[in-house]
Amino acid sequence: MFATSGVVRVLGIDPGLTRCGYAVVDARRGERPLAVSMGVIKTPVDAELPDRLAELRREVVGILDEFRPHAVSVERVFFQVNVRTAMSVGQASGIVLCEAASRGCEVVQYTPNQVKDAVTGSGSADKAQMQRMVQIRLGLEQLPRPADAADAAALALCHLAHAPFAQRTAAAVR
Repeated sequence: MFATSGVVRVLGIDPGLTRCGYAVVDARRGERPLAVSMGVIKTPVDAELPDRLAELRREVVGILDEFRPHAVSVERVFFQVNVRTAMSVGQASGIVLCEAASRGCEVVQYTPNQVKDAVTGSGSADKAQMQRMVQIRLGLEQLPRPADAADAAALALCHLAHAPFAQRTAAAVR
């Protein structure tokens, strides 16, 4: 999992069309992960869908090109009561998955419960518990905000927790 430099860089993405959270986290074996960048990509709600998707793609490409992550961890569209919301999250997720894969990144998806369990130890953790654990795990002075960026950081941390196990399992199967 670790690059030749000894550092692995993970981009966490909490997909959404109106608000897409992202967090870039570096990890070095034996050290606390480091938050490199966190934020939210916003698209105007009054713009046409193709224009919003194009804007989201431009921003995602910019982040991928600037930070060159080894892996991209994306929240899996698991369940949404609102079909319209589910569609827009799915469209945003598709853009991220495609652009990351086209750059040769390892691309993984995790359910919200997998993320909560990996970061807090409980699949039923609430937003406040998640933000607090992200703060602790990344050594941040303040709670990470906005919530979309904190969720993206949690996705990156989830991948850092799961990846070594996945690699050992894959090696055992070979």
